[in-house]
Amino acid sequence: MTKLIDLCDIQYGYAFDSNCFSKDNSYPQLARIRDVKRGYSETFYTGKYPKEYVLSAGDLLIGMDGEFNVARWKIDGALLNQRVCKVVAKNGTNEEYIRFFLLKQLKTIEEKTSFVTVKHLSAREINKIEVDIPKLCEQEKIATTLLMLERIEELRNRELLLLDELVRGRFVELFGDPVHNDKGWETDTVENLCKKIYGGGTPSKVHPEYYEEGDIPWVSSKDMKTDVLTDSQIKINQLGVDNSTAKIVPVNSVIVVIRSGILKHTLPVAINAVPITVNQDLKVFIPGERMVSRFLAVQFKMHEKDILTGVRAVTADNIEFNLLKQRKLIVPPIELQKEYVTFVTQIDKSKLIVQKELDETQLLFDSLMQEYFG
Repeated sequence: MTKLIDLCDIQYGYAFDSNCFSKDNSYPQLARIRDVKRGYSETFYTGKYPKEYVLSAGDLLIGMDGEFNVARWKIDGALLNQRVCKVVAKNGTNEEYIRFFLLKQLKTIEEKTSFVTVKHLSAREINKIEVDIPKLCEQEKIATTLLMLERIEELRNRELLLLDELVRGRFVELFGDPVHNDKGWETDTVENLCKKIYGGGTPSKVHPEYYEEGDIPWVSSKDMKTDVLTDSQIKINQLGVDNSTAKIVPVNSVIVVIRSGILKHTLPVAINAVPITVNQDLKVFIPGERMVSRFLAVQFKMHEKDILTGVRAVTADNIEFNLLKQRKLIVPPIELQKEYVTFVTQIDKSKLIVQKELDETQLLFDSLMQEYFG
């Protein structure tokens, strides 16, 4: 085993003056913890800065708070902020091999790190990391295999995004911009368009009998990764339903996440193809006769950017529920809604095929990561 610091040079970020943070993109980007995973920043720095903290596109960064993300930076000329570090492989070490190793190793460290509000990764902890380093040719072989699978995953994710854009494009073609209602459709509030709106609950974890041999999906924000829900990571049984605020959600309801860190960048919305229950971070919307369920779900997504501007952080990022219920949506004729939903259902079939391929690739990637790095 070889220490990471003997294989790589590690540079820790600089404490830039927050008074010089800006939204003016004529200045250099500031690579903050929140930006590591996506590889670019929307925060810019107007002050003077030491040149040694200037990043190049492709630099390998680690976020040292919250989730310990490892990723390639995408933009030339950004500045390396505090609590972010840059890793540069020395001669004889393949940097992509190190990146894949760190993806696995830092996830393990993150899971073991205790915290009160936010997890912290220290320089001391990084300095303790040891790597089982094979010969350079073997490093390159491993990195090439994993990189190929990673690129296949990126391709599949891009296909899913394009299919989502097709759904959005067809909506605008038929109905215009739903936020500004440029086609002058009748409008009404979410509350008036739904016959029922309610939240979920969590059966007490003190009672494992509420979860034993569970066959009822209990959906949390972690499960809200598809447009159509058929399963969940955790299941409960009828005893769990009877002894909690969780309710059985009828098929074809609309499920929306209203409290989660994911609301920083996306609004998860889905309909359920099977009866489910949900936890308290989700809300259930059951439309009345004037709105088709899938049409309501798509409208929530079409309003996503506008809704997320109102997200506020208390103990977690959350949407103001009363404002969401009072949001006005367009109400085209029901037959036109159904025509559009038929189109969306066809797209769902294509997405299902792509998602299956993506899941299989992810499974193979995870298996190889375990084989190579334990």
